[in-house]
Amino acid sequence: MKIRKFHMQYSLRTTTILLLIILTACNQPSKKNKVSPKTNPKDSIELSKDSIANSAKEKKEEKQEEKPFVLTEENAIPFFFDYQKTHKQSKVKVHTSMGNFIIDLYDNTPYHRANMIYLSSKKYFNNTFFHRVVKDFIIQGGNTDLKMTADKRDSIGFYLLPPDTRKGHKHIRGTVSMPSSDDVTNPHKLASPYEFFIVTTKTGAPHLNGKFTAFGMVTSGMDVVDKINYVKTGPDEWPLTNVVIDSIEILD
Repeated sequence: MKIRKFHMQYSLRTTTILLLIILTACNQPSKKNKVSPKTNPKDSIELSKDSIANSAKEKKEEKQEEKPFVLTEENAIPFFFDYQKTHKQSKVKVHTSMGNFIIDLYDNTPYHRANMIYLSSKKYFNNTFFHRVVKDFIIQGGNTDLKMTADKRDSIGFYLLPPDTRKGHKHIRGTVSMPSSDDVTNPHKLASPYEFFIVTTKTGAPHLNGKFTAFGMVTSGMDVVDKINYVKTGPDEWPLTNVVIDSIEILD
């Protein structure tokens, strides 16, 4: 009996151990299903290079996007050709330290009209002067002896406009016209886009016809123009007290 009992206990223990081994084996993941990722050093290097390249590309694109548009002799005419189509405004109000006046811009001088609208929208004329005054002849504005004016011109760009003198506009009293540039050799009388002059003489200035582009007319506030025309000037025709253009407002 003792021997039999020992064999039974031994058999039960053996069976239990076998069951535990089987259960443990079932719970362990199969080697076939086990995934062990492999890292290739070359893949890491390539990924790093791609990341650096993409980052550099993004920074380059950002710099290109941030680069401001600047007018040049090459792109000015194409730019204003498109600009005048979408910007039809033809009336501005000139605010000065001596009063205000209104200018109607001619539709058939599209580049010069668009130029005045564009520069006014860019606030170029703000705090410029009527820097040349010739009694009973003209007042001329759009320039100063201040660095900020030169800086504004640099930011907008260097360009000239071709003359547009065959549209039938004469230099009568109140005519707004564009002077030719003195900055470069200019046999074709290309216009300096940053300045304009207004004829003040009662008889007009017919000797200017065909030489300069008349692109507008003072329709209100000519008394202010006359007041500016009578300020005292030095021998260089510069007013002894600056006449400031506070701003040019686009009306219509």
